[in-house]
Amino acid sequence: MRRTFLCGEDPTTQRNYEHRREWIKQKMYALSQVYCIDVCAYAIMSNHYHLVVHINREKALNLSNSDVIARWKQEHKLPTLVTRWLSGQLTSQAEIDACMTIIESWRERLWNLSWFMKELNFDIACQANKENDCKGHFWESRFKSQALLDEQALAAAMAYVDLNPLRAGIADTPEASDYTSIQARLEALNHQQPTAPCLHPFIGNPSNEAIDG
Repeated sequence: MRRTFLCGEDPTTQRNYEHRREWIKQKMYALSQVYCIDVCAYAIMSNHYHLVVHINREKALNLSNSDVIARWKQEHKLPTLVTRWLSGQLTSQAEIDACMTIIESWRERLWNLSWFMKELNFDIACQANKENDCKGHFWESRFKSQALLDEQALAAAMAYVDLNPLRAGIADTPEASDYTSIQARLEALNHQQPTAPCLHPFIGNPSNEAIDG
C-alpha cells in the first residue's frame, strides 16, 4: 500500500490536492441522480470523507424498466441488447428474457449502497492514479457503514458529519466549512431555495432507512 494524500495539501510532498474535493462532490452528486440513494449529509476532509444517505429501496422497485435504463445510462454504457430492446428490435423471447435479467440486475444495484460507494471510490481512485502517474490500490480499505434506526440517530449522525471541520479546527463556523452539506444548505437558504441541489430535502418525517458510511 503506497502512502498518498486524498485532498488538501500534503505536508510531506507539498503538493496541493484541494481540487479532489470537487471531484468527490461532483461524482457524489452525479451518482445520487442515478441511484435511488439520497445524500442527507456529507463532509469531505483532507484524508477521508463522511456521508449520511437514505436508501430508497421502494423507489427503485417501483421504477419502470425504461426509467431504470434511463438512470443507468447516465453513468454507464448500455449493452447492445438493451439498446435494441429500447428501439423495439428484439424479436425472440430468449433475447427479451436476457434483457429483462440485465435490467433487473440494474434495479437491484440502484438501491445498493455497496455499488454506490464502489463507483464513487473507483472513479476518484482512477483520477488520482492518473494524476499521480501510478497504478494500484488508492483507498486503504472498504468503506464502513452504520444503520441509523431512528430520528435521534439520524440527527446525531448528521450533526457529527456537518461539524467535522469545526472539530478538526479547519473552520470556525458552519458557513466556512467548505465541502460540507451544512454549508450547501445554508447557501441555499441564503438564496431562498428550499434545499441545496442534490441533497435530501427532509420533507415530512425522516425515513428510518438512513445509513451513515
